[in-house]
Amino acid sequence: MDQQLLVYITVVEKGNFTRAAEELHMTQPAVSQYIQALERMIGTKLLDRSNKYVGVNKAGEIVYHHAKQILGLYTRMHFLVDDMLQTAGGPLSIGASYTYGEYILPYIIANMRGEYPLIKPTVKIGNTKEIAELVLNHHLDVGIVEAELQHDRLHIEPFADDQMFVLASANHPLLNEHQIEVTDLTNETWIVREEGSGTREATDKMFRTFHIQPDSLMELGSTQIIKESVEAGIGITLLSYWTVRKEIAMGVLKMLNVSGLPVSRKFSLVTLATPFHTKASEVFLDAVRKNTGPAV
Repeated sequence: MDQQLLVYITVVEKGNFTRAAEELHMTQPAVSQYIQALERMIGTKLLDRSNKYVGVNKAGEIVYHHAKQILGLYTRMHFLVDDMLQTAGGPLSIGASYTYGEYILPYIIANMRGEYPLIKPTVKIGNTKEIAELVLNHHLDVGIVEAELQHDRLHIEPFADDQMFVLASANHPLLNEHQIEVTDLTNETWIVREEGSGTREATDKMFRTFHIQPDSLMELGSTQIIKESVEAGIGITLLSYWTVRKEIAMGVLKMLNVSGLPVSRKFSLVTLATPFHTKASEVFLDAVRKNTGPAV
């Protein structure tokens, strides 16, 4: 069964029986036999064939999507069994939302690799929604997110606090104010992240908490461009201290003294709701729980 699915996935992704046969080191007739056997078992045609091209019909799309998941689980099952007898090592796929992934995660990996050099991590950076979906689809071993998240197939473990401050350029006139109310910032241009981002969720939650609706919002797709825009004097923003600690130390960004702030949120670990994890995953999870990153 697993060989049929592997052959089917390869044909779909290569779009051609000949190229699939070359990839699998099989003959083209053998590839055709596997596809025909799978179609007989499913009870319908899965592919639209021509002399030069193979297309996927609606039923074929369903089978392709689930075949990827089934083979992923099958591979993971074998890997977990083999992993029981080995020291921590091998591939480790990590996903993290921007704040943690770009500003804290490198230090965690560096410390872990010093003790477990056989672990080979790869990192995917995305917003909270993207990371959760990748964990659900078995494309990531572990996710780390900033936004609140609930899902019955995911284990979500808050592990650290994150403090968020309102930032302005070094010459912003509000820096002369001893105490600022959030409502005083309604007329400012707020530079915010895109929908789906944990930082955006925290910003919107702050607006709701203090019952304000800024007159001007500028939505940008990365933390770095937001920092550059604030430094240039375009507007103000709400960001994690982790993301701006270097700019604050250099004096190019300043924290406004806003009443009721900083905003506090949680970093959370996200894994599939299963008790089975590779040793590499367990080592990484333990490292994250013990150390949130470089010293502030």
